[in-house]
Amino acid sequence: MSGYRIRSWISFALVGLMVAACDRAIMPVSDSAVAGYGMAGQPEGPSSAISEVAMMRGRAEEKAADKRVAHLQSPPQALPQPRVAGMIIRNGDVAIQVDSVEQAIAAARQLATSLGGYVGNVAIFTGALQVRSATLELKVPAQRFDEAMAGVRPLGKVERSASTADDVGEEFVDISARVANAKRLEARLLDILATRTGRLQDVLSVERELARVREEIERYEGRIRYLGARVATSTINVSVHEKAPIIAARPGTNIMGTAVVRMWRNFVNVVALGIESLGVVIPVLVLAWAALWIWRRVKRGAPAVARQTT
Repeated sequence: MSGYRIRSWISFALVGLMVAACDRAIMPVSDSAVAGYGMAGQPEGPSSAISEVAMMRGRAEEKAADKRVAHLQSPPQALPQPRVAGMIIRNGDVAIQVDSVEQAIAAARQLATSLGGYVGNVAIFTGALQVRSATLELKVPAQRFDEAMAGVRPLGKVERSASTADDVGEEFVDISARVANAKRLEARLLDILATRTGRLQDVLSVERELARVREEIERYEGRIRYLGARVATSTINVSVHEKAPIIAARPGTNIMGTAVVRMWRNFVNVVALGIESLGVVIPVLVLAWAALWIWRRVKRGAPAVARQTT
């Protein structure tokens, strides 16, 4: 009886080893498990061991198949996309014809102040031969941009009105990520300087790299502050000019005064032309008078010569 039990155990172990060698995905059946199985009073012999191993293999394959199906049926997880809302720079450009440049500038200042903004650069253009005009920049809060664009219309006759919107959210996110990476590198360099010792050349090299990283961080943070200021405040470029004169051909001219000036100019031109013509008339008259005098002398001398010959 003991010999039969030993042969059964050996057969059981051999079958388990063969199954484990054929399929690595199945958990191998150890000798201790086989021994315990036989000692627990379960059916002994090669047929019962093979059937039990087959059942274990089938359950393992079913579990693996269920995992693969669940993995294929599960929807793919989308990567998080960071987005910054409201990072939009809004600007405007308006050209207006007004009755008075000074009054238009004063009204624009009052409008900007009422909206919580201010007037930036102002330039006034005047001259004898040009229409009076001016350009000014209105700086207003971004949330009141539409009110400002509507508020400049009563200044006069609007000739041009345009607005732009530039979304800088992507640039803001990119620069913020660069700042975070640079700060992590800065912290690592500070840790290296604080915890490690070495040659002076190595320490100086780390300090130079740390200075470069800090300069990069400051540049990125400056760009972020600039974008934040541009987003928070909108700019409206306003160009105003007065009406062109109706009678005069050019601004700053007087028709009657111009006519008098031209009359005097023509008179002077005629007198000058007469004086210039004397340079031709006087020599001609002198030559004509000399020719006439010679002709008369010749004519008087001809009868006297004729009488002497007779």
